Amino acid sequence: MSSTLKTADYEPSDNEGFMNERMRTYFRRRLTEWRDGLLRESDQTLQNLQQESVQEADIADRASLEADRALELRTRDRGRKLISKIDEALSRLDDGSYGYCVESGEPISLRRLMARPIATLSIEAQERHERLEKTHKDG
Repeated sequence: MSSTLKTADYEPSDNEGFMNERMRTYFRRRLTEWRDGLLRESDQTLQNLQQESVQEADIADRASLEADRALELRTRDRGRKLISKIDEALSRLDDGSYGYCVESGEPISLRRLMARPIATLSIEAQERHERLEKTHKDG
């Protein structure tokens, strides 16, 4: 059986070598599927915006439509930024740095990567950043 067939039911484990080929394949597939879904949603938003009529006679209906459009555009902007982060994660997979903290070089926990596949910081480094942000915000 080929390794691609085996990866469909595969989930990374702490009991195997960190960022081995199978693990990298798993995260590449997850990131690519996530990216593809965001692109489909973005395309759908564009189609919806092109089809909607802004010629609503009722001012309340027009205001509601404009508010919905603004929310949809903000959501798509967040999606666009997320696609950029996914692309960066895919690049890190290509260069071998995916899964390692950009500050310490230590492996990011699998649990964190499973929850946030675009993570670039270990939990410790992320908490340090958040403490520094809070200190600067409060100061």
